[in-house]
Amino acid sequence: MPVSHVKVIVNPVAGAYSTRRKWPLISRLLKRIGLSFDFQYTEGVGHAIELARAAASDGYQCLVAVGGDGTVNEVANGILYSTGAAKTALGIISTGTGSDFVRSAGIPRDYPHACSALTSPKRLVIDVGVIEYQSKGQTLQRFFVNAAGVGFDAAVVEQTERLPKYFGGTIPYLAGVVRTLFSYRNKLVVLNVGGEVESGRVLNVVVANGGYLGGGMHIAPQAELTDSLFDVVIVGDIGKLELLKELPKVYKGTHINHPKVRVKKAKHVSIQSPERMLVYADGELLGESPASFWVMPAALSLVV
Repeated sequence: MPVSHVKVIVNPVAGAYSTRRKWPLISRLLKRIGLSFDFQYTEGVGHAIELARAAASDGYQCLVAVGGDGTVNEVANGILYSTGAAKTALGIISTGTGSDFVRSAGIPRDYPHACSALTSPKRLVIDVGVIEYQSKGQTLQRFFVNAAGVGFDAAVVEQTERLPKYFGGTIPYLAGVVRTLFSYRNKLVVLNVGGEVESGRVLNVVVANGGYLGGGMHIAPQAELTDSLFDVVIVGDIGKLELLKELPKVYKGTHINHPKVRVKKAKHVSIQSPERMLVYADGELLGESPASFWVMPAALSLVV
């Protein structure tokens, strides 16, 4: 059955600071379809986790994230950390720059259809990833719904976060790629993927639950949100000119045919490196390696 009353969590700075401007239209659309809701704005990093945890614990059966992939990640974390996780569904109206998770989940990106979908009784129960990582001398954990990883992509996220937040789509990510290319060096790692241990120098390792990242790059074209497995995309010791040549193929998902790219399926992954190696999840920089990743099957209900 569709829910009777929902909590909407709005990140006003998502989408290059455009969501505050978009919210009145979205609010009107929600009222037009007859959805009963109340809403709150987030006030900073981590606030959506607090709001979502409180709302799910208070008995809301559906929480709607209005924002980008980072907002979706925080609301999902709040639900999963709450006492009402098993009874609370996640709805999404994507207003972010990347919108990668909604691509992976098949949720409409245009606002009228995304709003209408929230009245649907249909649910998709998806797997969730857990990542354990290091930050400021502490070992921390975080849930992720779409993709996490280490290496070049994490360094790109770091560069992207330093850029002015004026543009949407792939522009911030591609600008981050260009900036990262000048300074990045491939890292020596020890990987344990589903019990198989290997070592070597890599450009990037993506632990994918969903298929897309970076504003539409089809990084893991065979990934499924409901198969209880990660698609682990390992990009080996590839050079910068070769990387630039292959970059357009990532949008089509054909990069996996490159001889230095491998995809493995696993429930658990661990990564260590003697070098400083950044870690990210759902487009947000978290900390550094060593890092471990594991799957929680059928852990979160999505409104689709």
